Amino acid sequence: MAQKEQFRVMTGDHLGAKAIAGAPAAGGGVVVEVREKKGPLRAAIPTMPFPLAVICLFLNTFIPGLGTFISAFTVLCGARSELISERGVCCVFWLNVAAALIQILTAVIMVGWIMSIFWGMDMVILASQYFSSCVYLFV
Repeated sequence: MAQKEQFRVMTGDHLGAKAIAGAPAAGGGVVVEVREKKGPLRAAIPTMPFPLAVICLFLNTFIPGLGTFISAFTVLCGARSELISERGVCCVFWLNVAAALIQILTAVIMVGWIMSIFWGMDMVILASQYFSSCVYLFV
């Protein structure tokens, strides 16, 4: 069964209407937002406070997998993840531990080291997006 993605469409008279990919948009709109579909390991990355995300990036840069392993424990401490509502906290924790082990074991052939750096960058991006949107709620 094929899954169709939804896009936000900007038309002249109705801004922000939703359209389904492949369906004609009212008024010949233009797609202005596309959502990325993430796999289970990528969706399990927790949203942490920004300073902790930067520390995990630093650790992942110099000791591949260590920052990811530490981030797994933040899930148990209440950090949010896109996957928690579907699979539960315990499963998300073990997915992060599995990602850390993959990074450690494949660091020898450089794949794990590069994956570890990208993982840390994703942690920082998630933290900056989440906490910058929270600032607007309190202003």
